[in-house]
Amino acid sequence: MSEILLKIKKLIHEIPAFFKNIVKIIIQNEKKEKSQNEPIVVSAVLFGIIFIAMIINLAVYVEKDSYDAINSEYNPRDEILAQQNIRGSIITEQGDILAYTEVLGEEERRVYPYGVQFAHVVGYSTNGGMGIEKVANMSLLQSNSSIAEKVDNDLNNNKDTGDTVVSTLNVRMQEVAFKSLGAFKGAIIVTEIETGKILAMVSKPDFDPNYIAYEWEDIINDDNSSVLLNRVTHGQYPPGSTFKIVDALEYHRQFPDAIENYSYQCSGTIRYSERKITCYHGISHGTVDLHRSFAKSCNCSFANIGLQLDRESFASTLTELLFGCELPGPFQSGKTSFVDMSKDTDDAQMVQISIGQGTTLMTPLHLNMITCAIGNEGEVMRPMVISRIESASGGEVKSYSSETYARLMTKDEAAFLTGLMTGVVEDGTGDFLLSADYTSAGKTGSAEFGTAKGDSHAWFTGFAPAEDPKVAVTIIVEGAGSGGDYAVPIAKRLFDVYFEQYPQ
Repeated sequence: MSEILLKIKKLIHEIPAFFKNIVKIIIQNEKKEKSQNEPIVVSAVLFGIIFIAMIINLAVYVEKDSYDAINSEYNPRDEILAQQNIRGSIITEQGDILAYTEVLGEEERRVYPYGVQFAHVVGYSTNGGMGIEKVANMSLLQSNSSIAEKVDNDLNNNKDTGDTVVSTLNVRMQEVAFKSLGAFKGAIIVTEIETGKILAMVSKPDFDPNYIAYEWEDIINDDNSSVLLNRVTHGQYPPGSTFKIVDALEYHRQFPDAIENYSYQCSGTIRYSERKITCYHGISHGTVDLHRSFAKSCNCSFANIGLQLDRESFASTLTELLFGCELPGPFQSGKTSFVDMSKDTDDAQMVQISIGQGTTLMTPLHLNMITCAIGNEGEVMRPMVISRIESASGGEVKSYSSETYARLMTKDEAAFLTGLMTGVVEDGTGDFLLSADYTSAGKTGSAEFGTAKGDSHAWFTGFAPAEDPKVAVTIIVEGAGSGGDYAVPIAKRLFDVYFEQYPQ
């Protein structure tokens, strides 16, 4: 699609020259009578408007609508290609097969060797499709086999084999992430910071794509489990104390000279209007500066910080951090993160927002992108799950390069947040990571949900090594409780495996 868009952009750039030629024609015909000249002008302008409308319509189609059209289950091209070619395989860069088509006489069966482990990210090809199976549908159905192979298949009355999709996923990383969640619902995403490559993406509850066609009715009629929901890309959760990353960034922007002198006396609980704010388990943190407030995740201190912030400026920062925006990525996610913030936000709402509660919602993918930006000196790469496309015989058809998506903050701001997040590990709620033989930085969260007292999701987001970040992990364990107790140990397992798989 990118090649087509480049051609469209080139045409758009030529529009001024087009109208320049129209003006030239008008000038050349100035000596003609008005009655003769007017139809030429009207026709030229009308043609120009139609031309521009067609270009804009084409650009919109290529950028947005073509994805839905090409991957629609009603697109007859899919059926034609399926009759001509055997659906290609999905593999990892290490050569592990994640999906392939088994041919048994006239029958073809899609096989997923790892079953439930890659359910949401690899997806399935039937019932409308999901995951890589859906986004790479046309590549898997098309065949770029050599002419010799196609001739041989034709002579032997065999189908050609579709292209192979090489994913960025790592089987060992995925396996550890999957097993670490155990029986809990939740989500985990592991991303290579400098490239945006997604190494693992797990969502639970899960399903076995090998049997999706047989179990479809039961799955879609189960209103309670949301089995098909990819919680990484579409799960909307209160971010809890992980949102203090955003608070700290805004405080740094508004009061850069006050950071070192910040001080707050925490008694463990405080009231604002009718809102009662308590630190986790009502712990009193005593006198805290900004660094200790962050490391110990002091709710009372951050409620105090939130009340000092200019609401309009904060709302602008939230937009810069992609809240309320359509996120990029391998799977369409739409606008999935929200903060109800404006210049009219009252104090009662503000203290809730400051500790990641109230109506604030965030996806694990979004939090992971912000974490990657901090680890990458402020820039976030476009998340990617497909590395390249190969023919069935291994020839390269197309390669996908890493690209910067946006700058979310300055280098100085990223360094400031890295310092705070390092403190969480060295002397805070993430100190379980201190036992590792590498450095790390992160932020824990315990996000309250529901009406029962004490119900909370366990969050952790962070990266390693702290001084030269390579990998970012974001974890949410639904209903588990403390992020430090449940999510941080999972993060350590993932960091450990990463450095085993990718020695530095």
